[in-house]
Amino acid sequence: MRLRVGLLCIVTQVATVKANVEKAIFLGPPPATLSNDRPSLDDLGLPVLSPSDAILPAQLPVQFPTDTLPRGLASWYLLRALDDGRRYEVRICWPATQPTDFWLDTYPITHVFDTPELISSLAEYSEQRQGQRIEDGGGSKGALASVVLESVLFLRVQAAASYYSSNRTLMDYPPLVHVDIILDPFVLNVFPRSLGPVAVYITTVAIGAWFLSGYIYRWLLSVAAEPPRRQHTD
Repeated sequence: MRLRVGLLCIVTQVATVKANVEKAIFLGPPPATLSNDRPSLDDLGLPVLSPSDAILPAQLPVQFPTDTLPRGLASWYLLRALDDGRRYEVRICWPATQPTDFWLDTYPITHVFDTPELISSLAEYSEQRQGQRIEDGGGSKGALASVVLESVLFLRVQAAASYYSSNRTLMDYPPLVHVDIILDPFVLNVFPRSLGPVAVYITTVAIGAWFLSGYIYRWLLSVAAEPPRRQHTD
């Protein structure tokens, strides 16, 4: 499910202000049987988001829309350790100084592997990630084979630059977009967990205002009920 939001949100990091947001709301899928016997999901080399590690700063490559890529470039992520049937919100925030259109879609593992278009996009992104890891000196580490049940989804983020510049180089090679990708579980499937402090604050202010208004009302009644003072004559 994909929702476009017209409101601006502000998420402050070290020195960057994120002023735009795009989000998708979904339910955690039933647990799937996963094995770390190679090849496994870990071998894809995808960045991972989970409720315990819910914020992922990233720099996403973008390009202007074309006939073959109307939504720009695709980046893939893994959403892991989800709860079956729980509502989640995944959102991406980016600076207003970098105009970009984003599309967020979540997919079950089997759906991606059974859809040629999706598996091709995933494989292409995974190969790019593997190349970067080799250049950085990283790589997959071996592990004992095991089977676990885990609620997992793929997240695809598509990004297309949405501005125009007379600078030809900028149009041909749009810069990376600095983003924060956030996974936010819902509390009781009603509202995102990150809104909890805001809800507590609003409730506290409302209760305090109710008692204060009652006190002011009673005070006004007592003032109105007092008899007028008589004027002293000399």
